[in-house]
Amino acid sequence: MHDGYEIDDDPRRIPRDTVWEWLSTEAYWARWRARADVDAQLDAAWRVVGAYRAGTDELVGFARAASDGVAFAYLADVFVVADHRGQGIGKRLMRAMIDDGPGAGFRWVLFTADAHGLYEQFGFAVPDATAMVRPPALPAIA
Repeated sequence: MHDGYEIDDDPRRIPRDTVWEWLSTEAYWARWRARADVDAQLDAAWRVVGAYRAGTDELVGFARAASDGVAFAYLADVFVVADHRGQGIGKRLMRAMIDDGPGAGFRWVLFTADAHGLYEQFGFAVPDATAMVRPPALPAIA
């Protein structure tokens, strides 16, 4: 516990209703997902990390990762509830997920339109020549 918040990577503690509510209303990257999609992603997650108001199960921040468990991880669905921003929760989530977690030596990737400054503090950078990305919803190939 630190500054009135605690970080926990126990997936059983994650309040799925809270994650669904935030992702379906606040996340520019996730509002299209159905509840069943979010539940499936949580079920299949390699790791989840939650930030909670100290002494409660009130989720105020969240991060999810998918991984092969050996060398590669994808960081997704990182958020901090608006009323709790500016408290260092995002940094603590990233530290727990990346630096202090079992994937500390992995190659990590994420897609984001914001918070670049936060992610750069944890080693994220513009991809090099070894990275390629296939965008979603490609038109049908004739």
